[in-house]
Amino acid sequence: MERREEKEQKQLIWKSEPESMVSVTIGRTMATVLAARPKKLHHSISRLSPDSSIKSSLDSLDYSLWFLHKYVRDAAQRDGNLDEILVPIIQHSLKYKDSKHDNQPMILLNWLFQDEFLFQAVAMNLANIITRKDDRYIAFGWCTLVRGLMEYEKVMDQYLFNGIKEKYSALLKTLCTCIPHLSCIARKGSILQDKFELPSRLSVAAADCLLTLTEGLTKKPMLSSRTKSLKSSESNPPVSLLASSIDERKISAVHKSSEVLNMGMEDLFWDYLQDLIYLVERLLAWSRKSRPLHAKGLEQVLKWLQEIQVHYGGLQEEASPAQILKTRALLLSSCWKHYGMLLHLEDKKFNKQYKELLDQYLSGIQYYTNNHVEGHAESKDGGIETRKFFINCLCLLLGRFDGKQLECVLLDYGKQISHVLLSQLHCNDEDVIDGVVHIFKVIIFKTNNSSGSTVTDTNQMDSMVPLLLHLLDERDAAARAVVKLIAEYCSISTDGHCLEEVLKRLDSGNAIKRRNAFDVISELVQISKDSSHKAHHSTWQVIANHLLGCLEDEETAIQEQTPNLLPLIDPSFVLPALVHLVCLSEEKARPAASEALFRVLKHHNQKPEVICMMLDSLRRARMLECIHVVREFLITCRNLSQDQADAEAGVCIGKGSNFDCNRVLRLIPEWSKTVQDWNTLIGPLIDKMFAEPSNATIVRFLSYINEQLAEAADVVLSRVVFQMKGQKGIDEDFFSRWETKTCPSDDSMRMQQSLFERLCPLLIVRLLPLRVFNDLNSSVVYGQLRNAPFMHEYGDVSVTVDDSVVAFLVNRAFSKFEFEDVRKLAAELCGRIHPQVPRNDLICSASTCLLTIRTCHRIPGYIEDYSLPIFSLYIPCGDHLLHLVDTSYRLVRGKESLVHPFILQIWRTIKVILLWPSSDGDQVSKAQHGCIDCLALMTCAELQAPESFEDCTSWRRNIAGKKGNRGNAITEFCALRNVISQLINDESDISGSKLPYENCEPVPVPFRLCMANVLISACQKISDYGKEPLAKTILPCLIDSVEVETQPEIRAAFIQVMFSAVYHLKLAVLPYSCDLLKLSLKFLGKRSEQERMAAAKLMASLMASEDPILESISHGLVEARSVLSDIALNDPSFDIQQLCKKLATCITST
Repeated sequence: MERREEKEQKQLIWKSEPESMVSVTIGRTMATVLAARPKKLHHSISRLSPDSSIKSSLDSLDYSLWFLHKYVRDAAQRDGNLDEILVPIIQHSLKYKDSKHDNQPMILLNWLFQDEFLFQAVAMNLANIITRKDDRYIAFGWCTLVRGLMEYEKVMDQYLFNGIKEKYSALLKTLCTCIPHLSCIARKGSILQDKFELPSRLSVAAADCLLTLTEGLTKKPMLSSRTKSLKSSESNPPVSLLASSIDERKISAVHKSSEVLNMGMEDLFWDYLQDLIYLVERLLAWSRKSRPLHAKGLEQVLKWLQEIQVHYGGLQEEASPAQILKTRALLLSSCWKHYGMLLHLEDKKFNKQYKELLDQYLSGIQYYTNNHVEGHAESKDGGIETRKFFINCLCLLLGRFDGKQLECVLLDYGKQISHVLLSQLHCNDEDVIDGVVHIFKVIIFKTNNSSGSTVTDTNQMDSMVPLLLHLLDERDAAARAVVKLIAEYCSISTDGHCLEEVLKRLDSGNAIKRRNAFDVISELVQISKDSSHKAHHSTWQVIANHLLGCLEDEETAIQEQTPNLLPLIDPSFVLPALVHLVCLSEEKARPAASEALFRVLKHHNQKPEVICMMLDSLRRARMLECIHVVREFLITCRNLSQDQADAEAGVCIGKGSNFDCNRVLRLIPEWSKTVQDWNTLIGPLIDKMFAEPSNATIVRFLSYINEQLAEAADVVLSRVVFQMKGQKGIDEDFFSRWETKTCPSDDSMRMQQSLFERLCPLLIVRLLPLRVFNDLNSSVVYGQLRNAPFMHEYGDVSVTVDDSVVAFLVNRAFSKFEFEDVRKLAAELCGRIHPQVPRNDLICSASTCLLTIRTCHRIPGYIEDYSLPIFSLYIPCGDHLLHLVDTSYRLVRGKESLVHPFILQIWRTIKVILLWPSSDGDQVSKAQHGCIDCLALMTCAELQAPESFEDCTSWRRNIAGKKGNRGNAITEFCALRNVISQLINDESDISGSKLPYENCEPVPVPFRLCMANVLISACQKISDYGKEPLAKTILPCLIDSVEVETQPEIRAAFIQVMFSAVYHLKLAVLPYSCDLLKLSLKFLGKRSEQERMAAAKLMASLMASEDPILESISHGLVEARSVLSDIALNDPSFDIQQLCKKLATCITST
């Protein structure tokens, strides 16, 4: 009775104690319990009984344990939460996470779990506190505590209580309800750094905790524990422990927990498959930077999980056979047992068990490989899938090691791993090969570290190189696999032995070996492109030379892939040789070399130094016509022996015609379309031309990009003006020594250099399309000259000082002391000045000056200084160059030139100069050559604008043309009509074409010969568009006139014009071919040697024409053979005899 009363009294005291006092007391209780040493706590628990009475002699720890037990039971009966118990336990677990004295929470929970009723309450509260408490600190500690509970065996074996062990399965199922929440924490815990995801401490703890829970689901529970748990559940159902006053939300949670507790472990694990996929995705993202091999294993695990989900995820439990459902669960569980263990981010016990795991995986690979080879495996796929599983495990295991850890592992297992994995390279499964290659990279190159750098010790690889190179002898999966390994080794090896072996295979006669070696070189080029480690200069030169040789490989695949690799190599190693190959190579190798060169230029299209390198190579390529240079090229780039190089160099020089720089330059128009920003290129290219003014290759190159230069005309012309402004003028003494050529050799070279320097800016201007001069508002082109008249003086012409292109052009064209070539080119460029720009005074002055001097002196052609009238002719005539420069502006500027108010004065001036007496090579002769070219260009321009002259057929019927008043002269003037009229000695002339002092008298023979030369020059310069009109205009007149001409020299000139027409105008002369053949036969019998030689050349030109012309004259070839044979025997001229003999032979052979 006394004991019962005492008991009731204590209950009354417990119930009457205020809630706040209870909280304070439980707080002190938890502090006392958790502060106790583990052994003392265990001892106190072992001698404490829940039914024992608490006497005053009991110490505070015993009282605290009694109070704690009483508090938990009361809370469980009242369905209250146990936060005041669990939160201190969680905090303690986190605080002493890495300490050896952190077992108090485990001892307490192990004690409480002995009571089934208390276990249910504590487990349920522990499972839902992480979702109820939105606190990162509590979540972190919770993950630490739960992971410890699931791994209890490592700390609880030394204690007698087995509460956790007995309740393990029920606790695991209860805690598994938190897996989705843990997955969410892991997914949201990434930090982005340098484009890589890194985990937070909380996400690491959540991931490891989730892995521990899923690992627990793969374990087989002990039979005694499972049986005892079931019996305990039957006697004490979980629901009966809860009060009846709970709300619906709690009922739902309890119902869900009850369902979980009643499920099997395998089925429960399958339900969390999607959470596993989410987790592996995060682990993969976190491992990409720091653990590449581990990441490779994670990729395969993720792929496997997704495949399982696709294959089995759609099965309905009600409709699917139980065997299938069991198979999917067992498959997932059995594999995850290993995967989950290897995926932990933090695992203290891993170092103690990795050797055992490594032995298991290597033995498994070897076992299934042997069975597969011997045919003992149940199925091929089964063997491969199992090997793939073990290789994934190897990737995950080895990928966890870093630095010295990996070195220690490889010291013990390196040879064994290499031996086992080398055989896997022959597997047909890509995943197996890929995994093996990644493992080899770690083993050989020690790449499994966060920095991504490789070690320089290649001893492991050195021992394996012969085995790996041997695999390159076959074209199979093994060869494809070792390509990357060998390429990476070559990229870090310092001795070059492996690369030499690869290059030997590249030169071998075996196509398979060559292709495999080429793949290694391709991979090496790609690796070096993206790597900071660069091989030695000489090494890359050797590689480049071999790749250049691949352009002529018999294997189409090698030949086609080589142009893709060459752009990735430093252009200094390949560009000069490519230029030489394109210029010199035979027809077979030329297309591949051209394609490679184009791709190199395209790849470096924003690097002016590369384009300059190409130009230098082109310039040096001309030297290959020298035998010594060709020989060195063949030895270096084509790997020929000295004797072979000597022999082939002789062949190259003998052929001569195979060398063609135009093959390179013809690539430039297409290349120019790939350039995005010309501003980065144009400046350096212009500067290079100024630095090398005598380099004609640069001029030719710029001519191919003249349209692009026009788009950046301001940049180009600004540099031109700056260059010309910096050039000093030529003094009289310098000019006199240049003209008389009375200077030492050193001065001569200096003068020659000065000539090129002064020509260079003008050549750049000449390259630009005509439309550049159409912008009248351009300050760099015209400056103030549009509104400022030219000022001229006798003997020299100057302009108002102005830093513009036109100002410099005029000064150079009319400077008294200037190189002739410079004046001539500058005068030609002056012709591009827009007609609206004032220049009338200059033209009038030039003509008037000329006429005044000639009239006053009364001596034909005598003037003191004729540089002014000679070169003033080029001003308007330069406009007629437009059809050769810019088609889009051809007709517009052409018309303007033809109807220029002073075009007739230009004709008069030219006519005067051509009437001057001259001898070959003198200054007058040079001026006359310029005038002849001017007239030829004028005639070509007229033919480009046919509406500016009358129909040629009607004009031929009235060759004299119309006579009209002088006021309408400009509309009647036709340069071509006047040239032909003067040539055939038609004394009638169009109105206004004669000079004031001239009478209507026969035209002098030298002047008529000049007119013939004008027609010859026109035949050479005419475009395809004007060939037919030119032929229709000149040939009928000459054919009619040659019969009545009395002067032998003029007749010979007629025939010479016909020869030029046949040679240059091609099929345009087809309607007149028969008449031309008759004339050539007739004039072969003339007395004049000039006529006979001209006739022989005309016949040779006809016989060398295209097929339609040959068919047209075929009926007259019999007569021609007879005539030619006779002349070949009887003509007094040996040259004519030889020519006619050859022609007769040609007719006979055909």
